[in-house]
Amino acid sequence: MFYIKKIDDVIFARINGKSYKDDCTIPIEDLRYLHILHKDLEKKTHEGEMICNFYIAEELLDIFQNLYKADYPIERVRLIDEYESDDEKSMLANNSSCFNFRLISHTNIISKHGLGLAVDINPLYNPYIKEVDGKRILEPAAAEEYVDRSRSFPYKIEENDLCCKLFTEHGFEWGGNCWDNRKDYQHFAIPDDIVAKLY
Repeated sequence: MFYIKKIDDVIFARINGKSYKDDCTIPIEDLRYLHILHKDLEKKTHEGEMICNFYIAEELLDIFQNLYKADYPIERVRLIDEYESDDEKSMLANNSSCFNFRLISHTNIISKHGLGLAVDINPLYNPYIKEVDGKRILEPAAAEEYVDRSRSFPYKIEENDLCCKLFTEHGFEWGGNCWDNRKDYQHFAIPDDIVAKLY
């Protein structure tokens, strides 16, 4: 139930014009489809789907297999296209995802998600927080009660938990500790120097 495949016509039809937008600059040949299993808080098994870059496909498969074996809770792993490729809608549903061709929030720079080189895990409980022109930006907007990271709550990602350890062991950086001007607790991404070599 854990496997990788190239983007065939059936999968492409699901993402074309959605996460794979008309102005997408990444070749479809660089993307892969992942099928995984994951467990929720009640340890109920669910099937999951994700589109990612070929460069991280094997790494992600190994990470998700290990998370599944350890009963690490992930509520939902669906293609972001099921949420109209809208990050806010996907995050609000606590949907874990990877590829979505888009810009970094509040910039004109293509996001690592736009290259399929970043993954967001349990995003509702692990929000993105940044100050822009003196105003705090929170994504998803409904995640206010999860901003205080000293609290204990379900699906919370911390530096020493299994999810964070596995991603960092596989060469990802965690958005919870790699920037001074923002926190992105849901976010795991390939470092800039490696991305620059690929694209």
